Amino acid sequence: MSGTSTLSLPPDWERLVAASRNARSMAYAPYSNYAVGAAVLTDDGQIFSGCNVENASYGLTVCAERVAVCSAVAAGFQKFAAVCVSLTGMPVPCGSCRQFLNEFNPQMIVLLDDLDQPAENSPECVRLSDLLPRAFKLDSI
Repeated sequence: MSGTSTLSLPPDWERLVAASRNARSMAYAPYSNYAVGAAVLTDDGQIFSGCNVENASYGLTVCAERVAVCSAVAAGFQKFAAVCVSLTGMPVPCGSCRQFLNEFNPQMIVLLDDLDQPAENSPECVRLSDLLPRAFKLDSI
């Protein structure tokens, strides 16, 4: 990820990673067998998690990051400080999820939790704005 700056891990990062990994274990991925977990940290310290949910009509599949955010919004939260994405391989949110997360906080901290790394390794930590430069935004908000 050239061009991105690595940040320090946020407070409570261990709880955020644990919630993301736990959510990953609930993924519904019968077509790709590619389980993804995510967890968002609200500005006041609440954590909401989500997993990917696939569908036979692939376009209807919902990513873990969006499930986590929608769960938080449904519970009345709209301000997020951080998100963790847990999977095997390169744990970078897809373009749709980057744009979706940007709606709530372009400066959000993103923890990239690669489960292929040794357990003692902490996740890489970057700003969402580094992952989505020049994001789309309506002026009306």
